Amino acid sequence: MKPALAFNKPDEPLHWQELPNGELIAQHIEENLNLWWPRIFGYHLLKLGCLSASIDCSSAMIKHQVMVNDRNGYADVIADIDDLPFRQHGVDACLLTHSLEFSVDPHHVLREADRVLIPNGHIVITGFNPISFAGLNKLIPFRRQETPWHGRFFTPMRVKDWLNLLGYEILEDKRILHRSLHSTIKPNGWLSNQWQRFANTYLSAFGSVYIIVAKKRVHPLTPIRPKWKLRPNFKPVNVSTMRGNNRSSSAK
Repeated sequence: MKPALAFNKPDEPLHWQELPNGELIAQHIEENLNLWWPRIFGYHLLKLGCLSASIDCSSAMIKHQVMVNDRNGYADVIADIDDLPFRQHGVDACLLTHSLEFSVDPHHVLREADRVLIPNGHIVITGFNPISFAGLNKLIPFRRQETPWHGRFFTPMRVKDWLNLLGYEILEDKRILHRSLHSTIKPNGWLSNQWQRFANTYLSAFGSVYIIVAKKRVHPLTPIRPKWKLRPNFKPVNVSTMRGNNRSSSAK
């Protein structure tokens, strides 16, 4: 398994048009996330990365949405997504749309998102699945220099392992777009619809794009009291009683 840490940051696309069939990818992501946004509540939603900023989240219950990336003109807050200028436990949800593939340290990106998320907050992650028809393009030498295959693809299982280590509960792991994505796709064609039905039934794990929705679980620490207690050893003390003093005085 290759290490997640990279020494050179891959060039991140600024908008979906830079990706092959990028608008189609964004459309399918929005359609699937529209089923989840009504279930996620709160006050603040962070959209981390340039591609996340272009995702339509108008159906979300969270209306205050802040776009964060390091590109001027594409963000409300200009900052690195692995060094967020927000206080701890101050955000209700984070959206990472194809951000891990183009980051130097995806571990640190997830840790920063976890830092700013409140307990029981939600994180939504999308990315390219290397075990898919789109992932096979990385085996072609000349295509490795093209976008998005010049980035690093992480399997959904690996991303879920990272989230499990941070204490997240995986609510959904879905794969979409069972296509190679390097050529023009006609989404409304008869052959395309038949293939999509077949792929959803028999090849569901090999979708080119994965969508992971996870919830941050924080269990309170309850101190465990010992069942036994140390009892002090009491020694009887000889104390003269009033009756004993009376007897001694009468004897005299």
